[in-house]
Amino acid sequence: MSELVVKGKIFFRGSFENCCICIDNGKITQIKKSLEGEKTLDFQNKLILPTGVDIHVHFREPGLTNKEDWYTGSVAAAFGGISCVFDMPNTIPQTTSVETINDKINIAESKSIIDFGIYAGITNDNFKLIEKIGKKCSGFKLFLGSSTLSLSFDKKHLRETFDLASISNRIILVHAEDEECLIKHKKIETNLSDHMRFRPGVCEELSINEVLHAAKGLNTRVHVCHVSSCEGLELLKKKPSNVSFGITPHHCLLNVKNNMGSEGLFKVNPPIRTGFDKESLFSCVKSGCVDVLESDHAPHTREEKIGDFDVVPSGVPGVETIYPMFLYFAKKEIISFQRLVSLMCNTPANLLGVSKGHFEPGYDADFIVVDIKKDCKIKSENLHSRCGWTPFENWPAVFPESIFIRGEKVIDDCEIQVKQGFGRFAGA
Repeated sequence: MSELVVKGKIFFRGSFENCCICIDNGKITQIKKSLEGEKTLDFQNKLILPTGVDIHVHFREPGLTNKEDWYTGSVAAAFGGISCVFDMPNTIPQTTSVETINDKINIAESKSIIDFGIYAGITNDNFKLIEKIGKKCSGFKLFLGSSTLSLSFDKKHLRETFDLASISNRIILVHAEDEECLIKHKKIETNLSDHMRFRPGVCEELSINEVLHAAKGLNTRVHVCHVSSCEGLELLKKKPSNVSFGITPHHCLLNVKNNMGSEGLFKVNPPIRTGFDKESLFSCVKSGCVDVLESDHAPHTREEKIGDFDVVPSGVPGVETIYPMFLYFAKKEIISFQRLVSLMCNTPANLLGVSKGHFEPGYDADFIVVDIKKDCKIKSENLHSRCGWTPFENWPAVFPESIFIRGEKVIDDCEIQVKQGFGRFAGA
């Protein structure tokens, strides 16, 4: 007899079924109409879905813990139905060596309440060491355009770097804005419209074209992060099979002319763009041409984000709201549940090679319990990131009532059920 059986309306192979999940040692062992266990949790008519996997977060630790740390970031993620995140390397110090990767893993293992992976930043100085670094990290990050604490990398090394990465079988994630193009357009910015004009879509288009050319004919898996423009989107619709791309909620739901509050709060790289860009991206999310939804959770304090626009740091929080917002869209049949689970769970887990995001035997027993009737308005005071604000104030959402990770209850009825350090490194 199994340790735990979970009953409810389970999202299994594309639709909701009244059935049971059998769990032993934190893994799914069976899914059947009826099962018996030592302990049974019957959620009746509530929905049971896979947890989200967010492949793009900045939890800011080490070095920037006034904005976020591994505990506050992981708590925010858990309350948003995310069981595993992958953290970017632009911390202080930057995560660019085996030593700094080990240091960040140790910090996360002591503080995170969810599972995690760690990216290594690739620079002009370390790209020839990819094979060594790749034995420890979950993947690599390249900045082809400057952003917050970005790591310097010259695009002339791109093809060689992609080729070297294939040896370690690690995915490379790319911030695709062409640096020469950004320098050409750079001017003093006073508002969001300036930020959009001075980081134009053509800079993203040029960079994505370079990425696609460099990746052609290689086995390397390449992921283009946070696509923001129609120009970039059109190029990626013809991408080869080894290239994937992601879209964030802020790029597909917000536009430069329709934002609430101080404009500095909405400053992000690449920029929030026009209504046409936004609608094109959201249409892609609904239709299936994009591979993943990613939050690009990049918290700064409200105080840092309000002031002289030109010096306000770029980035918005989002790890706690990404899944709940799209659960609301699924409830309203704006997007299908099948599409949502693919974007938030199945494909991100597949790209990073973690045994999550699926209800199948052998996968981690990671799931959320949702009362789909209970939607609410997003309020900053109810969220858990240290930064204390959201670009989606008053947007509708459906937050999970409970989240289980490896068969263990982590959040239940708005209460944390585990201690710091419950989270595990998801593996290299």
